[in-house]
Amino acid sequence: MNYWLMKSEPTVYSIADLARDQRTLWDGVRNYQARNFLREMQPGDLGFFYHSNTTSPGIVGLVRVVQSGIDDPSQFDPTSRYYDPKSSQEAPRWQTVCVEFVQMFPQLVSLDTLRQTFSADELWVVRQGNRLSVMPVPEDVATKILTLAGAE
Repeated sequence: MNYWLMKSEPTVYSIADLARDQRTLWDGVRNYQARNFLREMQPGDLGFFYHSNTTSPGIVGLVRVVQSGIDDPSQFDPTSRYYDPKSSQEAPRWQTVCVEFVQMFPQLVSLDTLRQTFSADELWVVRQGNRLSVMPVPEDVATKILTLAGAE
């Protein structure tokens, strides 16, 4: 099993939305490195749900990958803001995963706390200027995050 950090703006899709929906397609990723990380995900992998672009950014919960290797349908939809006219059904450029809700953490693990706890080499989200929406998290770092979150 691998661990990942997956960012979403809470005004677009929040951990509360996932708790309500139980499952969602993690669509709309349009960065090649983040897309490649999505391609590496396998069912059973865990992801830290990170609220970005908000007053208190940080990790708010945990998700599980339930299906991988899915062609992102938004790339084919001309009405979607994630539409990619260079992509086709025969040669899709963007893949994604389906995730399910695991838990909402009892407390936010803020970006400030993450910066105080981890180096930029340990946890990429604390790197200055990091814009990736999906990134790997080493197992030892994941264990510390779970402790910081008060997760059971």
